[in-house]
Amino acid sequence: MRMRTLPLLMLPALLLGACTQTQAEVERAQVREAGVQEKLAKELAGLVPGKPETCISQFPQKQSSGYGATILYRVNSGLVYRSDTVGGCEGIARGDILVTRTSTGQLCRGDIAQTFDQTSRFPTGSCSFGDFVPYRKP
Repeated sequence: MRMRTLPLLMLPALLLGACTQTQAEVERAQVREAGVQEKLAKELAGLVPGKPETCISQFPQKQSSGYGATILYRVNSGLVYRSDTVGGCEGIARGDILVTRTSTGQLCRGDIAQTFDQTSRFPTGSCSFGDFVPYRKP
């Protein structure tokens, strides 16, 4: 009877060990994140952040691009909105399609968006929008 309980007691420790990242994986993730932040800073260079807004109009159509968990909506060369999302919409950076469903014609903090693979049309993630911070040319 004791021989059967010992493996059962070891199971949680083994599962926990399988979920931890190696030092090399942590370092690769840090390098990747630093690259994402560098690209984001380059996109926002020369623009000044304004007061966060709860909602933005979906029209006119805006160009969206992803940088990790951040989505930028480019209205024109002098106005870009930044929303830091919660969830998993990082696929936008590799070209996934961002789909939102709203009946108000606005994107608002807390709205849920989904990402889909362009080729297969399978869902690849979903996220919730944060505030929309306008970045404008000074």
